[in-house]
Amino acid sequence: MDFISHLDITFFLLAGLGAVLGVIFGAIPGMTATMAVAVCLPLTYAFGLHHGLALLLGLYVGGISGGMVPAVLLNIPGTPSSITTTFDGHPMAKRGEGEKALKIGIIASLVGGLISAAILFLFAPPLAYFSIKFSYVEKFLIIFLALTVIASLSRSMLIGIFSGVIGVWLSLVGDYSVSDGGNGKTRLMFDFMEPYLFDGFSLLPVLIGIFGVSTILLEAEKGVKTDLNNNRVKLGNGIGFKLSVYKGRLTNLIRSSFIGTFVGMLPGVGGSAASVLAYTQEKNFSRDSSQMGKGAPQGVMASESANNALTGGALIPLLSLGIPGDSTTAVLIGAFTLQGIQVGPLFIPENTDTWYIMMTALVFANIVMFLVMFFAIKHIAKVVLVPKHILFPLIIMMCVVGAYAINYGIMFDVWTLLIFGVFGYIVQKIGLEVAPLIIGFILGGSAEVYFVKSLESFGTFEIFFTRGPIAWVLWSLIIASVMFSIVMAVKNRGKSDVREDCK
Repeated sequence: MDFISHLDITFFLLAGLGAVLGVIFGAIPGMTATMAVAVCLPLTYAFGLHHGLALLLGLYVGGISGGMVPAVLLNIPGTPSSITTTFDGHPMAKRGEGEKALKIGIIASLVGGLISAAILFLFAPPLAYFSIKFSYVEKFLIIFLALTVIASLSRSMLIGIFSGVIGVWLSLVGDYSVSDGGNGKTRLMFDFMEPYLFDGFSLLPVLIGIFGVSTILLEAEKGVKTDLNNNRVKLGNGIGFKLSVYKGRLTNLIRSSFIGTFVGMLPGVGGSAASVLAYTQEKNFSRDSSQMGKGAPQGVMASESANNALTGGALIPLLSLGIPGDSTTAVLIGAFTLQGIQVGPLFIPENTDTWYIMMTALVFANIVMFLVMFFAIKHIAKVVLVPKHILFPLIIMMCVVGAYAINYGIMFDVWTLLIFGVFGYIVQKIGLEVAPLIIGFILGGSAEVYFVKSLESFGTFEIFFTRGPIAWVLWSLIIASVMFSIVMAVKNRGKSDVREDCK
């Protein structure tokens, strides 16, 4: 119980502050939890690991929850995971039940967050203990599975694969170290680039550029809307909210929370898939499904409990296998990198205090999120009116200062930030996907090392297929994810053909 000594007043203040700032970020259309974590990431070096993690986990929880505010009031998803919240939340707001819809979502978010935290606490340590026994072969196949799952659950499998391959390719830029089985020479660069890219692109400026600068560029391109006014964010009289609205809907909350947690465990899938799946299941099982999409409370419950449950689920593969569950946990890897800690199978056994501190911060952040949003929702709702021409320059300034300071004042990191900011903007404009790309960038180097070490250790390519039961299970999952993608592609093509025939 030594971790209790780290739980000082500063720890709880930072976790609470992170939750509040995350809610504000999520409530502003165009801002996301990932962006909040990426922009504040450099602060973790000044605070130290435990205090820094408290801030970042607070931002994570608050950012996901805050997305419901513009989803309900403006019909604009504050975060991608809030898409399905608009289906029933905004119709409720138009009926004058905006406050009721938000409070329903806030309680559902708390339930989803706490259930996912409990699942994380119970399942991450056994999974980490089990994965310690993996050889290089199993480690490579796990990363291969993660990349395959990302591709199969993208809008298009080919686009997902291509995006992931670009990420892997970028991760290989730099010195091919002898300790990794290489020849000690630089690769994938011109000679004049060697002084800057000998160690490859720095992870943190890449993350901040893609999730911070590119988001600003995409939002700035849309222009500043001037039609937002107080009439569009009226919450109603608040009389309609009663806890009795949850009567008979406990199954919905628990089922949606488990769905969100499970989807969170799948690398790179994201909160939008979790909320859509939970919403669809509630529509299938609900006794009054005909009302969903017209302002049904159970629709808001399903969406918000699922997308908040994503937080605990996404941390399971990160802490037990070293594989980020979503784009936000990919950014969290940067916090551990700053402190010289590597996440993976040995993280929980070797950093027990940090593990318990993360669990404490996660639970506390959920409680603060609930208290702040439930009792101050009328004030938080006004955040959607913050002028973007004031907000965006401040965020860009924070990104530049953070990138410069991360590695003690290396100017090339600022150029990396700007290059990947523009690159992320172009990637999204041409239809590629950021999540496969960035996870490919994070996992690409490890995949190469494990692949080469496997061949060095066993001397034959056949070892990837004959290693044993674990390898067979992993290959089965890889094949299943590919087959799932093919089946879904055929179904979607069939639907599009039917639409064309109807025209």
